[in-house]
Amino acid sequence: MTQQTSGGLPIQLLRLVSPSQPVGSFSYSRGLEWAVHDRNVYDEASAAAWIFGLVEHSYSVCDAALFLRMMRAMKVGDRDAFLKADAWLSAARESREIELEDKQMGASMLKVLQDLGVSSAKSFKGSKLTYPAAFTLAATHWNISETDALRGLLWSTVEGQVSAAIRLVPLGHTAGQRLLIAADDVIERAARKAETVTDDEIGNAAPVMAMASAWHETQYSRLFRS
Repeated sequence: MTQQTSGGLPIQLLRLVSPSQPVGSFSYSRGLEWAVHDRNVYDEASAAAWIFGLVEHSYSVCDAALFLRMMRAMKVGDRDAFLKADAWLSAARESREIELEDKQMGASMLKVLQDLGVSSAKSFKGSKLTYPAAFTLAATHWNISETDALRGLLWSTVEGQVSAAIRLVPLGHTAGQRLLIAADDVIERAARKAETVTDDEIGNAAPVMAMASAWHETQYSRLFRS
């Protein structure tokens, strides 16, 4: 049975989305580093526009929508449907850097789960899963509902981008906290959108982020791997 906090939020979900989770998320910016370099992002307001825009209008209709399909597939033990959604998400990666980021974080999460004795993770040993797919295995193992798991995944995405913005723009930590507070409504809208997306509506729609990530590959000075 899943442990709950006094407010009803699964404690295991808090652990999964914690920055202490050893998956290497701190080393990636998903193109944000180039956006700062090119002055597309230069202050708190522009960082909010970049981060929240991507989450609500791109991540929600691709990563989040396919994550829900993976959660539902694992709930009924449909391995083929799970792998189909994972392959779909992998094919949707906009650049080589983002693909490598996703596979590295997925592999790290999978290794953690295997070391913790999670049986479903052991059955995927040697597989190159996306990070949302590995997150699915963790969420289903600890009986976290798809509703909570989706919002947790969205939160970890926003938090990672805000953390990168604090270092890159740079923003102060108070500005970072304001962004995280403001993310509440954005995450809820993104989650609700993901829950209603049909198969025909799934897809990325973030050409600037895709170009930023590709240009980051040859950026002269870099702190981040993407």
